[in-house]
Amino acid sequence: MSTEIRVPTLGESVTEATIGQWFKKVGDTVNADEPLVELETDKVTIEVPAPAAGVLEAIAANPGDTVDVNALLGVIAAGAGAAASAPAAAPAAAPTPAKAEVPAANAAGPEPIQATDRAPAPSAQKLISENGLEAGNIAGSGKSGQVLKEDVLAALARPAAPAPAAAPAPVAAAPAAKPAAPRAPTAAGDAEREERVKMTRLRQTIARRLKDAQNTAAMLTTFNEVDMKPVMDLRNSYKELFEKKHGVKLGFMGFFAKAVVHALKEIPAVNAEIDGDDLIYKQYAHLGVAVGTDKGLVVPVVRNADQMSIAEIEKEIGNLGKKARDGQLSMADMQGGTFTISNGGVYGSLMSTPILNAPQSGILGMHKIQERPVVVGGQIVIRPMMYLALSYDHRIVDGKEAVTFLVRVKESLEAPERLVLDL
Repeated sequence: MSTEIRVPTLGESVTEATIGQWFKKVGDTVNADEPLVELETDKVTIEVPAPAAGVLEAIAANPGDTVDVNALLGVIAAGAGAAASAPAAAPAAAPTPAKAEVPAANAAGPEPIQATDRAPAPSAQKLISENGLEAGNIAGSGKSGQVLKEDVLAALARPAAPAPAAAPAPVAAAPAAKPAAPRAPTAAGDAEREERVKMTRLRQTIARRLKDAQNTAAMLTTFNEVDMKPVMDLRNSYKELFEKKHGVKLGFMGFFAKAVVHALKEIPAVNAEIDGDDLIYKQYAHLGVAVGTDKGLVVPVVRNADQMSIAEIEKEIGNLGKKARDGQLSMADMQGGTFTISNGGVYGSLMSTPILNAPQSGILGMHKIQERPVVVGGQIVIRPMMYLALSYDHRIVDGKEAVTFLVRVKESLEAPERLVLDL
């Protein structure tokens, strides 16, 4: 008896994924719940566990293939003797209907067919509709000439080139849907020293969302600077006792999160979003904390940060950061943020203008702590200073509100007792 491995439900609004890598090969023994294959979605990378113990009998989707929810990934043969029968059972493991569920797996196989009565693959049809294209103007490389997702992406990436097997009519809608100009020709000597790597689904999504934020929001950035000495002195005085009691190190993010929460209560517009002609004001604070990983920037969410202590915030940030670096973030960890904090200072950034994490209306950029001469009480002294940047959506947040918000954050950090006294 065989057990099918299928693409699990990937989360709200996520309908497809890209095969990252297989951790096992055909013929390998697998244990129940052992990670078998890595899937890359628009938001996170997930591992699909083995639904049963046995031997991996067949693989139906290869690295780089795009698969829909519930599509067949492979087959596990049950029983200790399954290894011997794996070669004979392999043809039955991937019948024709199963192949149809994973159309991208055949992308490199048959030659493109000029005409077909088959409808485009669901993922391809979605791209065609979103970009205003005509399926008849796109050459299909799937079975019987079916248009696959990669065929549509190729048409969008090369709008000036004629379709390989289409009628004389060019894909006229492609330039408008894909504003990026084609890459200029590269000298032969330079081309030999270049490496072309396909963007991961996560990187494609990051690029699209950042550009959408620029195109949609009326984004502005206001700056201020904060004297970090009070927070640093408080941290140095209590970090050992704090770690002993709470089991987590006392960092700076807990202070910044609490300062942001206090400021959001006073300036609710920074915690709002636009929905059509309505403004939605959130009576809660779910703080997104940007985390850099090997695969790109992700923003896990500290939920209900307005109800948490500094210790609870530090614990949750530490937990989410570890999950992000280990590739273990779930869809729930990434959704629902109302405001984002990004700390470029850990990489040495002195000043930057962070981009909004749509549909949020505000993002706070932290930067490097640097000793600088400042005037305090009429005297020039050396203090550890940090530049703060608040990027905001001017459609929702007025300039006065943005400046006031950032000043409140500064005041809370320069007098941490305000956080304790809720001032």
